[in-house]
Amino acid sequence: MNNYIDPDKERFAHFKQLPRDQPIQMLNLVQLKATAQYNDGTMITGREAYSAYSRESFPIFERLGGQIIWSGSFEMVLIGPAEKSWDICFIAQYPNADAFIQMIRDADYQKAVKHRQAAVSDSRLIRFSPRNTGDGFG
Repeated sequence: MNNYIDPDKERFAHFKQLPRDQPIQMLNLVQLKATAQYNDGTMITGREAYSAYSRESFPIFERLGGQIIWSGSFEMVLIGPAEKSWDICFIAQYPNADAFIQMIRDADYQKAVKHRQAAVSDSRLIRFSPRNTGDGFG
């Protein structure tokens, strides 16, 4: 079983090749570790570490025009692996893909991301291009 924490170079390169001048939405599904351990040996709960990530990175996210457009509490998987669960679920919207790229390249964000890396046992970060909803599903 693969656990996904950070994007690999190939996927990030592909991300940067997609349109960068239009709004994007990022579905975030996060599974936390019971205990987060830092490189210096510090140990706290995964939730505490993720909260530190949020406190330090959210101002950068907002400064670049990001906003949380949906957040929910995971209940169950109806279609898909039943054993998979998520502790944190939300959709972040960015004014464009460049704002996302600027965020992850920001020096203060790069300091904050150590908390996410310590906190997360598995995650999914899925990019969407928003569109108008209509009368059907597709």
